[in-house]
This record gives sequence, structure tokens and C-alpha cells, in this order.
Amino acid sequence: MTALLTTNLGATPLIGRGKVRDLYAVSSAGQDALLLVATDRISAFDHVLGTGIPGKGKVLTQISLFWFDLLADLVPNHLITADVRRFPAALQPFADQLEGRSMLVKRANMFPVECVVRGYLAGSGWKEYRTSGTVCGIPLPSGLLDGSRLPEPLFTPSTKSQDGAHDENISFAAVEAEVGAADAAQLRTLTLEIYRKAARHAESCGLILADTKFEFGRTAEGIILADEVLTPDSSRFWEGAAWKPGGAQPSFDKQFVRDYLESIQWNKQAPAPSLPDEVVERTQAKYLEAFRRLTGRELNL
Repeated sequence: MTALLTTNLGATPLIGRGKVRDLYAVSSAGQDALLLVATDRISAFDHVLGTGIPGKGKVLTQISLFWFDLLADLVPNHLITADVRRFPAALQPFADQLEGRSMLVKRANMFPVECVVRGYLAGSGWKEYRTSGTVCGIPLPSGLLDGSRLPEPLFTPSTKSQDGAHDENISFAAVEAEVGAADAAQLRTLTLEIYRKAARHAESCGLILADTKFEFGRTAEGIILADEVLTPDSSRFWEGAAWKPGGAQPSFDKQFVRDYLESIQWNKQAPAPSLPDEVVERTQAKYLEAFRRLTGRELNL
């Protein structure tokens, strides 16, 4: 199976290419819409790597669709359809590129913040805690370890990078200043409610949802959930049975990729290196396992 690194949809207007997704402008039922296509590109340390993970875009899309359905009672989302047969006629010649990895979605005015929620101490949160006893400036009890469960989930928003640079943590007051107090409060409430429901589901599958991030937008109907949701790219999922605070936890994400890049002492500057076959295969297997565990279904790539 070959990784799809770049899509080409002919005359369909390309809005932009992110680290993973290609975004196109389309018209659906007379309304302006967007086509979100998840490629098999993979990024690490803020760089897109020279090698993709075959089928990764399909895994991400299908996991997002699962969560959109499960969370529909909490918040509406941007999905119009993921059935390629229902896409506009102009897209039908490209069905082989789009099948399983694309979503036709509503246009929304996106909020300029990443809505991050942390239920456990990990990553940059752990690094900050070791230095100051805080996470994103929020004081925490002493004595916590790398991987410890937090007393309660924390809303720790960040900037939303527009140029591939690293997102920076910001205070809730900064979110209020950016979007207004009422919207900031609603974003925080939605983020925490979604996290709690998702964490309960993950726990029922033997997984821990350590942290994740969401993107929200506004349409005429109000605030909606957009982009990808609760995937191994946007979230830390840990193996529940193996959880032991005090170090790195077995995870369902691109940790194999990060570990390899650290082992070759890459300076984290462009150009990004390619990956050996073993790292590609082990990473693909982790993504597929996450899908199976969370959805209870098999995904045939």
C-alpha cells in the first residue's frame, strides 16, 4: 500500500495544505462548503516528514467520524457527509483519492485558539510542573509524577499557529480578550464536557485519554466542533492496564516516530528525514489498534 502524500483534485480550488490535511473550496447544494482530505503525511517536532504512514489519513478520518456521532448530543459539528457518492459531481472523478479519508463540511468562522484539555500530567505540562509546580500557570499539588492523573481536568488553551510554528500556551484571560468572555466560557465548558465523555468511553475500551485538543467554529446556528476529533494525532491515548506514573506511558500515537528521530539526533530543522520501513509499519499498527479499540470495528486499508 502506497502512502498518499498529496492530493490533486483538478480544478477544485485548493485553499491550503496543512501538516496532514488538504483543504478545498466546494459548492454543495448551492452552499459554500469545504472538503477536508486527510493525507498520509505525518509530522513530528513541527515538521512534515519525508515518509508517510500508509492509510493514516483514513484512520484519522474514521476515528473523527466515530467521535462526531458519539458526541452529537453535546455539541453540533461541521460534518455534511463523508459518503463520497454524495459529494458534488465535480469530485466524483477523484473518488479513489477521497474514499475513506475525506469529509464535506460546513464553512465556519473558526475561533483563533486551540482548546486543549489535560487530564494527566505529560509532555510540556510535565516539563512546566517540574520547574514551577504549575501547568499553563495553574498551580498543582506537589508530589505529582510524569503521567500522574490530575485532581481534575484542566482547560489549558494555546495559540493556533498559522504557519506551522509551535503553538504557545495562553491564559484563560487571554482567550477572553481574544474572543470575549461569553464565548471563552462556552469554549471552556464544551471542551471539558467533551473530554469527560470521551475519557469515559476510552476507559471502557481499556484506554486512558491523557489529553487532547479541539477546534471550534461558529456558524449561523452557533458554536460547532470542527476539524479532527480525538485522534491519535490530536490526543494522547495510553494503555490503561500499563499505566504507571513516573515516566513515559505506552501510547497509541506517533511515539515510534519521535523515538526514531531522537535516536538519529536530527537537529529538528528542515529538511525533515524519511523513516525506515519498520518505524512506518509499527506506527501504522498503532493507529489501527487505536481505531479498533475505540470503535470496536476493523478498518480495512
